[in-house]
Amino acid sequence: MTRYIRHAAAFCALLLLALLANATRIQIVQARSYDENPANRRHTIARYGQPRGNILVGGKAVTGSKDSGEQFRYERTYKNGPLYAPVTGFASQVYGTDLLEGAADGVLAGTDPMLSPLPLWNDLTRARNPGGNVVTTLEPAAQQAAYAALGSRRGAVAAVEPSTGRILALVSTPSYDPEELSGTDSAVADAWARLNGAADKPMLNRAVRQTYPPGSTFKVITAAAALDAGVVRDVDEPTESPDPYRLPGSSARLTNEVEGCANASLRYAFEWSCNTVFAKLGVDVGLAGMRTKAAEFGFNDRQLKIPFRVSPSTFDTRVDEAQLALSSIGQYNTRATPLQMAMVAAAVANHGSVRTPHLVERTTTDDGDTVSTTGQRTLHQAMNAATAVRLRELMTDVVEEGTGENAAIHGATVGGKSGTAQHGIHNSGTPYAWFISWAQADDSMEPAVAVAVVVEDAAADRGDISGGGDAAPIARAVMEAALKSSSREGG
Repeated sequence: MTRYIRHAAAFCALLLLALLANATRIQIVQARSYDENPANRRHTIARYGQPRGNILVGGKAVTGSKDSGEQFRYERTYKNGPLYAPVTGFASQVYGTDLLEGAADGVLAGTDPMLSPLPLWNDLTRARNPGGNVVTTLEPAAQQAAYAALGSRRGAVAAVEPSTGRILALVSTPSYDPEELSGTDSAVADAWARLNGAADKPMLNRAVRQTYPPGSTFKVITAAAALDAGVVRDVDEPTESPDPYRLPGSSARLTNEVEGCANASLRYAFEWSCNTVFAKLGVDVGLAGMRTKAAEFGFNDRQLKIPFRVSPSTFDTRVDEAQLALSSIGQYNTRATPLQMAMVAAAVANHGSVRTPHLVERTTTDDGDTVSTTGQRTLHQAMNAATAVRLRELMTDVVEEGTGENAAIHGATVGGKSGTAQHGIHNSGTPYAWFISWAQADDSMEPAVAVAVVVEDAAADRGDISGGGDAAPIARAVMEAALKSSSREGG
């Protein structure tokens, strides 16, 4: 009898060990697969069971959380939602996350292991840290100035600090209120359908997710390529540039909107945006040289994140000479985001160096302890320092004497380049108005801001003056705000 009891006890012990082993396998080995199973709602319920961390601008939260009392308890709220939507994106119980809400989701939701001093203990106990905070690089006054200046027009503004790459403003209009997508009721689905179906695409982040033909603003890159390659050695010497210019291998002839472009110097051609001069310069530099120079400014970079993804700006690398001529004046297949063109202006202002653009200064725990910081680094050396000096002169001439007079600021040196990018079949579409610029206060050692503005379907003439007329005043408003903020910080 005793032997049977011993056998039964041994069998029970084996069953207990098997049960423990299975529990260990499920809770530790297979825990991740169960957590990530779409049918498991516990993770989602826990995700919204506590307030989300905040996104900060100028030291103040532009996000919040409210208790809905529902199963997915805490819903996201936004202060000045349309103003900051191109930065924050949305956090929706139904549609997920986007932009900073998505890129920094681990910190904001409290799941990032860096938030916990004992991450292994959290894994074992399934404990969740309070959501951390994301401190942005945005300058509130510059952001507000850009949004107000764009007004009801479709367009975008990107502004960066040339010496650091800090993004000071990122605006896209028309915009939307991300709070409409918070919650789970039918109004959220209605808002999603309405916003995605709108003809003016309010959810499109035109500053970083939309590319446009950059038009004459691309001539900054062509000028840099010509100077670095030695195709132009003196900006005041005449160039061998006929007007009109017959595109190589083609019967098509390129003309200008202004007089005096035949054999014009680089200075005159830049100031008045002579298409013929820059088209020929691009051909003289050659495809390899133009491709390399465009890449050094950041074109064709598919890895750029700020920390969310930026659509790549493109310079076609498989073109004939006629297409290269058009590409060199920002037409044909050349496309750029406003952020990319702000980087171009910033490179001129920063001695030829392109700093990596970034939107997050640091992340913190809920009580303010720093979790991570964004390092400042050089992305590319776009041109020789001497070439940058020349281009600063040329861009300053545009504002002081040429098509960029509307960007002038009292008490500051401003450099700019206007542009009108034609599009549509046979260029039948109303052009996009561009302006890129940088500004340096007279009492400062370095430029404080570089800006790119694009206005879609601007009601203006086809010449470059439309960029100076429609987009330049917007750039000026943003630069003035950034200069004032920089002055306060410096004081």
